[in-house]
Amino acid sequence: MTQVPPLRQAGVLLHPTSLPGPHGCGDLGPAAFHFIDWLATAGQSLWQVLPLTPVGPGHSPYASVSAFAGSPLMVAFEPLIERGWMQAPDPQLLASFDPARVDFERVAPWRMARLREAEAGFRARAGATDRAAFAAYCAAQAHWLDDYALFMALDDGYRAREVWCWTGWDPALARREPQALAAARRDHAAEIAFWQFVQWQFAQQWQAVMARAHARGVQIVGDLPIFVAHHSADCWAHARLFRLDAQGEPQVVAGVPPDFFSATGQRWGNPLYDWAAMARDGFAWWVARVRHELNRADLVRIDHFRGFAACWEIPADCPTAIDGHWVEAPGQALFEALQNALHGALPVIAEDLGVITPDVEALRDHFGLPGMKILQFAFTGDATHTFLPHNYPANCCVYTGTHDNDTLLGWWHTATERERGYASAYLQGVGALVAEPGLHWSMIRTAWASVARIAICQMQDVLGLDGTARMNVPGQLGHWTWRFQWSQVGPEPAERLARLSATYGRASMDRLPLAAYPAGQAVP
Repeated sequence: MTQVPPLRQAGVLLHPTSLPGPHGCGDLGPAAFHFIDWLATAGQSLWQVLPLTPVGPGHSPYASVSAFAGSPLMVAFEPLIERGWMQAPDPQLLASFDPARVDFERVAPWRMARLREAEAGFRARAGATDRAAFAAYCAAQAHWLDDYALFMALDDGYRAREVWCWTGWDPALARREPQALAAARRDHAAEIAFWQFVQWQFAQQWQAVMARAHARGVQIVGDLPIFVAHHSADCWAHARLFRLDAQGEPQVVAGVPPDFFSATGQRWGNPLYDWAAMARDGFAWWVARVRHELNRADLVRIDHFRGFAACWEIPADCPTAIDGHWVEAPGQALFEALQNALHGALPVIAEDLGVITPDVEALRDHFGLPGMKILQFAFTGDATHTFLPHNYPANCCVYTGTHDNDTLLGWWHTATERERGYASAYLQGVGALVAEPGLHWSMIRTAWASVARIAICQMQDVLGLDGTARMNVPGQLGHWTWRFQWSQVGPEPAERLARLSATYGRASMDRLPLAAYPAGQAVP
């Protein structure tokens, strides 16, 4: 009899690039399968990742050239070597990579060169079964893959001429005139085939990762940014769906207004959607995007959910977000279209952080979507703070911190004396100061004990790492590089997570060894 998974769930946030591995960057190789096994041992039923799409400026996965493609940097080499399509890399070279950080400037071009070697090996030596599988993949994914592969082929050529955006391409290509596109597909057929091959391998490998996760009782939580980059295959191929001028440049861009953290707000620069144009075809692009994402995740966190109720619209020529204003967005109609197309409830976590107004809450609650609570932010006010666990609704997802937060120890080091005092009172009782070495477990236990249906923590916090392991600082470049090593883990974190998850109903006790509850030992 199949066991029904617990309603209350717990998991760990870790992007695949942060996994260990010999090839300069975490990928979908053996370490991904090992991590899934570790999660199962730790009683965790969720693995949350960041966007799986190719990285963009500053190595951010939130500014990708495609909303559909998988990151080439995550394609593992081991399956390609096993099939005889590429040679094993030089061990001396591999030893020179930093196991604790991704050096994108060095690793990215090296890995791309190895993928080109693998694609050449595939063309020269692949058997009929693999060739048929590749052709079937290309046909099935043609609705986005054809435009993406052509975009990448053209982009590579134009970048060599220092043209950095598709609006600077030959006007016939920028406008996607059929004759120009047909000629480009002929002229760049080999390069197009390379980008298709890389996506095929990513898809094959990620499906294998998901199969292992499901076999171990672990679900994948994906991440879907609300906006896309201007310089992207999506914006180029579907320009009519964006607020662009006759030259393809954004008329208005996305961001958030000035607030306590920034006197000028945040100007993200993404082109805003032409919601009226999207509505005319039943939001077909969004339906395709969400369906695609749910083929590689069981549950999806949608970033900047409040943008579906209203967007902060900034004139494109404004250098800051000050001159923006709120513009209503058709969230209700969009999510109804998604619900109808996907035949039921939407497996979505709504990132409802920031300036949240009643219309945002109404949209979230109408579709029964869990919102987010950040425990790090809970101690800046008083007992009425919505991020304190005693104020949570059951239908929410609590994070000790997200990829945009410092690690728990890093947060503790920079928190005010009052915040540390309140946190100590909340976590351990009035008069008891939280011991810094155990702070991360006190925070994780508090999140796991809450009524929140979902509880997630960063892998950095499972390991009790300080701020040097922080994944990202919003508004700054040069992040997203952190990686862990198995030597940092040891047996204790999995045992503690397993005990906490079983204790607070986030894992089935019968899946855990009896040693998880040694006689006379308190739950951490």
